[in-house]
Amino acid sequence: MASASKILTAKEVADYLRCHISTVYRLAKTGKLPGFRLGADWRFREDALQNWVDVELKSANNDDLEELGIQPPETRNRVS
Repeated sequence: MASASKILTAKEVADYLRCHISTVYRLAKTGKLPGFRLGADWRFREDALQNWVDVELKSANNDDLEELGIQPPETRNRVS
């Protein structure tokens, strides 16, 4: 049996991503952020969210990453 992933609310996802909650709702409604509806509320699996973040970082432009203060992947393990 696979291990259970923690389920997050939209507010917890906004805190996790450090963005506004309306951004979470917009991305979820358009299918860009992996989540599901539980009645009127959105819920997100933590492992699916982390996978989404990893994919987004891999596909991000290096200039975009540097602007966010994130070291581009090809320079992270470079030995000087």
